[in-house]
Amino acid sequence: MPNTDISTDNYTFLQQHVYRESGIVLDDSKQYLLEARLTPIARREGVNTVNDLCNLLRAVARDDLRREVVEAMTTNETLFFRDLTPFDALKSTVLPALKERRATTRTLSVWSAAASTGQEAYSILMYLLESGFADWNIRLLGTDLSEQVLARAREGRYMQVEVGRGLPAPMLIKYFDRVGLEWQVKEELRKRIRFEQFDLRRPMVGKGPFDLIFCRNVLIYFDLETKERILTSMYRVLAPDGYLTLGAAESMLQMNTQFERTPIGKAAFYTKPGNAR
Repeated sequence: MPNTDISTDNYTFLQQHVYRESGIVLDDSKQYLLEARLTPIARREGVNTVNDLCNLLRAVARDDLRREVVEAMTTNETLFFRDLTPFDALKSTVLPALKERRATTRTLSVWSAAASTGQEAYSILMYLLESGFADWNIRLLGTDLSEQVLARAREGRYMQVEVGRGLPAPMLIKYFDRVGLEWQVKEELRKRIRFEQFDLRRPMVGKGPFDLIFCRNVLIYFDLETKERILTSMYRVLAPDGYLTLGAAESMLQMNTQFERTPIGKAAFYTKPGNAR
């Protein structure tokens, strides 16, 4: 039987590869995750172990394989209306404020910055439609590093177990069509979101200004310097009176940023100085 444990050298090689390509830091506790996610790729490539896959990555100049390895390690679980606290804050405070401030243009620009397979972006859109923005010009952008998950997001097609986690039944009936054993977001909703591949480390020139940015459960994977650089860029593309929200386990403590923390109910949003609620 071949030894399937990742060697120390290969684990370091993979950590460096993922960091170089995505900026994401894999600590020494992620060996099991690496093995679980990369073993299927190794077998599809005709080799037995992740160690063999590392040898293959070193030996051949294949951009598709290098990209697939990174995407396997950066794809994270998501679900509809994950962590309801920011959505409660949207309903109570953020959306009423933005509706008043944008009453003249009736245009709202929103960015789901770590969109994964699309549940967050579709959750935001459904919430906007339920909150009186149906006839507004909604510019909703969903981005992710992985083109593979974005393909799923564009299709908007989910298994029963996926729509059963967090999605209220009335919204499922109202905004989805049954397609065989799966559910698909109605076409008129899919047309209202633009999904595109984007590396958050890249310059954000040309994006925004955004009234609302959701950047949840992704900054935790970056080192401090990269986090600060991303947040500095997001500060520039956030509208002067816009709102940014991070994941429940994320904060800007000990970071050098210009954002002000704005608690709303149980949620924490971040705004530019002088942006009164």
